[in-house]
Amino acid sequence: MRWSALPPLNTLLPFEATVRHASMTAAAQELHVTHGAVSRQIQNLERSLGTSLFERQTRALRPTPQARQLAAVVRDALDQIDATARQISHRAPAGPLTLSCEPTLLMRWLIPRLPDLAVNVPDVAVHLSAAGGPVFFERDNIDLAIRRDDFPFPEEASRTRLFSERIGPVCRPDLAARLTGAADIAQATLLHTDTRPQAWDDWRRITGMKAEPASQQALEHFYLTLQAAAAGVGIAIAPYAVARDDLERGQLVAPFGFVPDGTSYHLLSRRSPEQDERVRTLTAWLRAKTSQLENDPEPV
Repeated sequence: MRWSALPPLNTLLPFEATVRHASMTAAAQELHVTHGAVSRQIQNLERSLGTSLFERQTRALRPTPQARQLAAVVRDALDQIDATARQISHRAPAGPLTLSCEPTLLMRWLIPRLPDLAVNVPDVAVHLSAAGGPVFFERDNIDLAIRRDDFPFPEEASRTRLFSERIGPVCRPDLAARLTGAADIAQATLLHTDTRPQAWDDWRRITGMKAEPASQQALEHFYLTLQAAAAGVGIAIAPYAVARDDLERGQLVAPFGFVPDGTSYHLLSRRSPEQDERVRTLTAWLRAKTSQLENDPEPV
């Protein structure tokens, strides 16, 4: 036999899932088999290798270093097989696409446009997932992700640029009426966002404007700072994309406009648009909708 040390192949899927979850129960749920079936396959693998792969404790299952080493190789091999199978397959992908999007952009820009998606792209079903940061297609079981390019993207991902990030102060109209210049910001509360704590510093650096506050308040997400700004709590630095609809409705105003901060949003996909008609259609719709963010006149 060419691969004399190769363990039984039917043991590798339950083994990899068990290492990843550190749980046979979770692995069984993922693979839609019983706990006993996973346990038997792990035992078969351990007999084949002549070594224990897990430290079995009362309420925990801890993979050994050797198990983690083997699981990483199995995972890489499965990823390669999956990628090649997708490339050579003539079967049209079916089912919904799972799209991961940063939470504030999802809530304040994408979700309000879902009715338009349903009308203009009726044949593509989309499941939405709120998440930010690094993208792991396989681990998180997602097909596409919308992310800002402030961190490295996966090398294997297909990438489509959507729009440039523009930032600026926003507040309620009655508060804006009292702001004749950046110095007047000192009379108001500056609202900060924990997920992008340098936003005000970035705006000061880009514009050269000084804005020393009388008081400051930090909130966890942009959608919270925007809600606080709309309630009259203070002035928030906001990306144009997530403030656009409130600006259009007159709930917020941008007294100093918006400026590019040097970053852009991109659509990352596990499969390129050329490989999947659903991805191609959804990509075209997203590019058409986000082009409005690039072409909108400067809001005030």
